[in-house]
Amino acid sequence: MSNVLILGGGLAGLTLALQLRKNHPDLPITVLERRQGEAPEAAFKIGESTVELGGHYFASVLDLREHLDEQQIIKFGFRFFFSDGRNDLDRCAELGASQALPTGSWQIDRGRFENFLTQRVREQDINLIDGASVKRIDLSDTGDEHCVEYERIGERITHAARWVVDASGRAGLIRRQRGLKTDNGHHVNAVWFRINARLDPHDWSEDESWKARCMPPERWRSTNHLVGPGYWVWLIPLSSGSHSIGIVCDAAAHPIEGMKSFDLAMNWLQQHQPRLWQALEHHRDGLQDFAFFKHFSYGCQQLFSPQRWALTGEAGAFLDPFYSPGSDFIAISNTYVTTLIGKDLAGEAWKPYAGVYEQLFLSFYDSTLAMYRGQYHLFGDAEVLPLKVLWDYSYYWGVLAALFFAGRIGDLTTLSRLKPELVDARALNDELQVLFADWGHRNGVPNAGARFDSEFLDQASVGWFAELNRGLKDELDDAAFRQRLRGNVERLRQLARELRDLAKSKHPDIDVSSMQLPEAGPGTERLLPAQWHSAPGRAGAGDSAALDQ
Repeated sequence: MSNVLILGGGLAGLTLALQLRKNHPDLPITVLERRQGEAPEAAFKIGESTVELGGHYFASVLDLREHLDEQQIIKFGFRFFFSDGRNDLDRCAELGASQALPTGSWQIDRGRFENFLTQRVREQDINLIDGASVKRIDLSDTGDEHCVEYERIGERITHAARWVVDASGRAGLIRRQRGLKTDNGHHVNAVWFRINARLDPHDWSEDESWKARCMPPERWRSTNHLVGPGYWVWLIPLSSGSHSIGIVCDAAAHPIEGMKSFDLAMNWLQQHQPRLWQALEHHRDGLQDFAFFKHFSYGCQQLFSPQRWALTGEAGAFLDPFYSPGSDFIAISNTYVTTLIGKDLAGEAWKPYAGVYEQLFLSFYDSTLAMYRGQYHLFGDAEVLPLKVLWDYSYYWGVLAALFFAGRIGDLTTLSRLKPELVDARALNDELQVLFADWGHRNGVPNAGARFDSEFLDQASVGWFAELNRGLKDELDDAAFRQRLRGNVERLRQLARELRDLAKSKHPDIDVSSMQLPEAGPGTERLLPAQWHSAPGRAGAGDSAALDQ
């Protein structure tokens, strides 16, 4: 019998076990994992890129920074090349940073990381049972212990536990048993594979000025996105020396039937990303794996039950690999689960918190989903997508990441006091996502974004944006944190005003009537870099004027 039984010894389950152990040194914890033995490096699981929130969870909440710095790759941010159908990457519009931003993250070889986590779990006196296949889950609705039956080496064993947490990934054992999966309206597919070679975009050009845009010249450490209408391709380096390549696409625009084998995927890349295809042709014999998912995005009706069971990671809900939110939402759900279990152990009235935390989690999930659903046509738009990325990351760093870094993601007092600002920020995000989608449709493909060819849209040069990233590290008391978040939301209002006015200047008949924003006061800082919406020497006459009204 355990106080906590975790179903699944992957990323979500192992990190939850470590977080519980850190908070409760004497808590009996058991983890059941179907796989037996070490995971392979490189060709294991996707979800290899982290962003700031998830990186902070691994490094600081779980104290794993030494492993990340020494055994994984420090990420050089995210980078985009608008290269659909083109062989000249150095002549395409590029969005990224010329130097690393202050608060960073890591590229993670999942096999190497999960092997390390497994070792750390065992060192922490957590009962990890591998080779265990779950056969039956009997969840009590009366407050009694739950019972889980599993098979290991031909033997059937029943395990009782006060708490059961499903971290079984896409198997979704409890989600399937209780019919909790929901269609979130975001219909996308993905294929991916790993090559046992390092792919470096610097090798794809002889232009020294283009190479010198980044200091140091290490674009390969970025999550490189090669984008086009209805799709994006990821390039993620792994510390084992391999490279991960994935194609993520709108299910209607790019049917998975045209890419669901390595040969088909290569044919697709030859058409849409010929420079990558050319690089991969030299490494065909280095193919390590190939897989695909259809309709990989889904929601979930219930995550945290007052009957002492919960779902975390992909066993609950999954959004999209773009912006790498998987580890972020593992961090949030694991933190909520850890808090619920802690309150139960302390004899506190914890059950009402289950519903409140579920509402918070689903609110964060829905506001992030708005960034993806109906937005995939924008990957072909070099005018709108950089502006959308600027907004999306400002919203992410300014609200969700700020709450988590400050340790206030579950602080109901702080969240209650900030409720007007949080509601306002979410409404702004919902309105902006509708505006971006409409703007992109009006631009059409091919569109005005082509005028950005050869331009470098440098995020590191946008001072307030880099400072928003840096500020995540600040340790603030309650009053200072509330002031900081309110200031972040006020900046979002200003950014939303400028984006609204810019869209209106591009398309006078675009409907922005729902965006009722107070006008900026005199001397208000302009946030949008002019280069990002008007390529130098090629600006439309109304572009800058609209922002000066």
